[in-house]
Amino acid sequence: MAFRIDRAMRPTLSKVCVQCSAGLGGWASPGIGFVVQSSQQRSLHGKTSSLPISRPARSPSARRLSSGLAQPSFSSRTPASASQGAPSNRVLAPDDLFHSFTNSPIPEIRQRAAYIRRHASCPHHSHRPGLANTEAGSLPPKHVDFECPDCGIPVYCSKEHWADDYENHLQICDTLRQINEDDHDLRSGRFFPEFEYSGPQLEEALVNMTNWDTFLYTRNFAAINNDRHMRQATRLLTYPVTIASVLHELSPYNIKAGGRLTVEGLKSFSALRYTLHPPRSGGGDDVKGLRPEAPAVRLFILGARAESSLPRDVWVQLAHLFPRARFHLVFIGPESMTNRDDEFPLPPRTATNPFGAVVEDRVWPTMKISTIVDYYHTLHKVGHFYPYDPYFDCFIMFHPGLGHPASSHEWEETIPMLLETKAPVIVTGYTQEDMERDINWVKKSAAGEFDILMEPGENAFRSLRWDLNDLDPQDVSAGNWGIWSFRGKRYEATHRREE
Repeated sequence: MAFRIDRAMRPTLSKVCVQCSAGLGGWASPGIGFVVQSSQQRSLHGKTSSLPISRPARSPSARRLSSGLAQPSFSSRTPASASQGAPSNRVLAPDDLFHSFTNSPIPEIRQRAAYIRRHASCPHHSHRPGLANTEAGSLPPKHVDFECPDCGIPVYCSKEHWADDYENHLQICDTLRQINEDDHDLRSGRFFPEFEYSGPQLEEALVNMTNWDTFLYTRNFAAINNDRHMRQATRLLTYPVTIASVLHELSPYNIKAGGRLTVEGLKSFSALRYTLHPPRSGGGDDVKGLRPEAPAVRLFILGARAESSLPRDVWVQLAHLFPRARFHLVFIGPESMTNRDDEFPLPPRTATNPFGAVVEDRVWPTMKISTIVDYYHTLHKVGHFYPYDPYFDCFIMFHPGLGHPASSHEWEETIPMLLETKAPVIVTGYTQEDMERDINWVKKSAAGEFDILMEPGENAFRSLRWDLNDLDPQDVSAGNWGIWSFRGKRYEATHRREE
């Protein structure tokens, strides 16, 4: 049972530190303390239209080897050393975050520099067949070895090629330097106040979901006055808030001109919003206050990778935005438990647990999380989650690469089954081109069998932090850049009058 606190005490308790609030049932800061510890998980990729750089398409495996969510372990709780005035373990000062990757004081970043040198190719035109310099002639591909002194990242095979292509490199040099400093900041040993997440939302206080600033302010987050801190915070929060921005009754997406929501989208999301924002039932904690409750809303996150290992405090933010609804998050994908064996060893597959699901049922009183290491179409064929209800079910795919040649075959069986459920499918993409490629693939593989619920476009709650592809340092991107949605087409039966 959730811990109850008188409303008059809530403003005061919201300011109590985490250590002092431990005796209050964790209401003020319900941290779970999960850590992000993967170094090979999928990255957060995408780029904005403000960066006019054309790049070759990357395979999903290449994206997973980029900077992604690889970062030092941290918890959203205040460390005991900070509260007791003990000396901090800070490695880098706030004004000493820029270091070349090769000579970085952080061993992990030095290892990353070595990885980039072994795998990334020099982007100079002389190494590209058909675009060779007439004087130098066509040169064979060569790995990067020279670090730009301005961004500190290995970007070219030599100083000469870097100088010759300097104008092109200038387009992303500042962004690469920002990535450099952000990566060092994560490993600087400082305390991260931006990872102190807000607690339950007062129902009398509405959430403004126009953008990140209004959202964090109306959710009563601690003020984030530093751009770097904002980038670090949104890198994780983009996952639950992106989902909430579509499903919430105060969603920034609507049916008005420019609102991107279609008529069919209004129908589908209105059904989910009715469930997520139920009317008051007059129930209470005693026997007389018992009332029937609706089933939990099931959010199926397909092709889950890095998002399945996010700190649980991050996903609990979804429950805070819908205080009267219950959630069951289901992470499905063959890589959904990558590098998490120490945290959750996979249980054996038994008759009662045929797919070896890892179940976390104490994340929050209204939230349960299950993780299944398998493909969705395998579960669908045996009816593992049957039946599906558009009022209680929704599918989410973060950067699935539906139309990418390297991964489209993995979705050939899944997409027709998703369309059968008639439940909405929310999809994010790296860029506008990436989303259009996915849409074209869906149109080709399921022509006439689906409806667009939300037009593709930039996500209002994308990650503000840039990420680097270690296999191509010229490729910088941001997580959940764009978003769109579709659903299996519904057919209405009509009766012909007999004459």
